[in-house]
Amino acid sequence: MPIFDVLFGRKKLTGPRLEKLFALSTAQVTLQAELGLRPAGVAAVVFKPLSAGEFARAENEIDELLGVAAETSGSQVRRRQDSFGYQWLVIRDNDFEDLVTSVHLVSSELQARGFGGQLLAALFTFEGRERTTYLIYGYKRGAFWPFVPTGQDQERDNAEELRLKNELEGELPIEPDLRRWLGLFDAPLE
Repeated sequence: MPIFDVLFGRKKLTGPRLEKLFALSTAQVTLQAELGLRPAGVAAVVFKPLSAGEFARAENEIDELLGVAAETSGSQVRRRQDSFGYQWLVIRDNDFEDLVTSVHLVSSELQARGFGGQLLAALFTFEGRERTTYLIYGYKRGAFWPFVPTGQDQERDNAEELRLKNELEGELPIEPDLRRWLGLFDAPLE
């Protein structure tokens, strides 16, 4: 049947790959001891905005989801929207394993409620270097990539990102296609 899908333009979208998120927990030792990257205690899940019809149903479900995540892990979870209309679920927790678990829980709940196709990325914040460093997890590809904004207008430190890629390849599933390394500038993490 796949040939008919191709011929008639039907394509089944792949769901988000959530299982590889936990690789970040095991990589924490390397991140901290070898790379000097300390978790900043904040992460976020970003997903596509919903159509008007879906939004009314999702509004209540997302609020319920935030309550479940906060109750289960003890993390603080807030909803934000960026200037492009994307939805962000910002998670705060000083315990890094709880933070990763909360991101996975939020992602799993969104998927279970039928919004898995809307999931775009998870963003994890790290400190300890000259610039704030982010590790982004792309749900569709099930891989991470580093993101190091310079603080200048939409500029990135490409050399630092490539260096981190080389240092983390043994620890994390790293996105091999550099064209897919999207920058999440101006993430509403506050």
